[in-house]
Amino acid sequence: MRTTILITSPDRFTAPGLELFDLPPIFAGGPEWLTKPVLIALLSSVVVIALCWAAFARPAIVPRGWQNLGEYAYVFVRDQVARPSLGKDADRWMGLLFTIFLTVLVWNLMGVIPLIQFPVAAHIAFPLVVAVGVYLIKLYLGIRHHGVRGYLKGIVHLPGLPWWAYSIYAPLILAEVFVTSLFTHFIRLFANMFAGHILLAFFSAVGFWFVFERLTPLGAGIGLLGVVMTIVLTAFEMFIQFLQAYLFAMLAAMYVASGLHGEH
Repeated sequence: MRTTILITSPDRFTAPGLELFDLPPIFAGGPEWLTKPVLIALLSSVVVIALCWAAFARPAIVPRGWQNLGEYAYVFVRDQVARPSLGKDADRWMGLLFTIFLTVLVWNLMGVIPLIQFPVAAHIAFPLVVAVGVYLIKLYLGIRHHGVRGYLKGIVHLPGLPWWAYSIYAPLILAEVFVTSLFTHFIRLFANMFAGHILLAFFSAVGFWFVFERLTPLGAGIGLLGVVMTIVLTAFEMFIQFLQAYLFAMLAAMYVASGLHGEH
């Protein structure tokens, strides 16, 4: 059962809420920034480094074990994330994209690991920092390869569009490239992990309360439903966690490509 059941009161069931994300420092009197999400993010980095070391430190001609798993993940990111957007430049950016995919995936999976049970990306600061990093890379590449004027022209120019329509089209596409794209990159990941964590916490709290805390003939059915829904949603959440890591990395590849090619 999830640790979020502690929010229930002795007399009545209280559904979990935003207090799930209001986490105090790990150590009393310690630094304010050292909270559970930060500790899990650090642990996630260690996990990603360990997995990559185990898979690629001593590569064999015939991959086995961790190397086989690592190469499968690498090929997936290369063929499904990097090449569709970056084409011939895909291999140059695989280090960044592979790291982003693995890091976000481990962040997300932490939400279903027993005793940890907190998806790092459900704390908005973490996906925001990665998205801002990709955003700055996009701007740097666009200006470096095309210059400010050429980059803006590549974004705004649309073949066949009448000159008078640019007064409407140009502000919209510039807002999408320089403002909206940043927010859509991290908000999608954050919102899905946030909502998934709330749902899992709610149904696991229902199951624990009505089965273990206040077992009654009438409440037993509700508690059993809570347990079943927790199991079903955990499986579904794992699929969403993988999907969101893939989408986040795919958008990163698209934004890097837009900087390299100077197009929206």
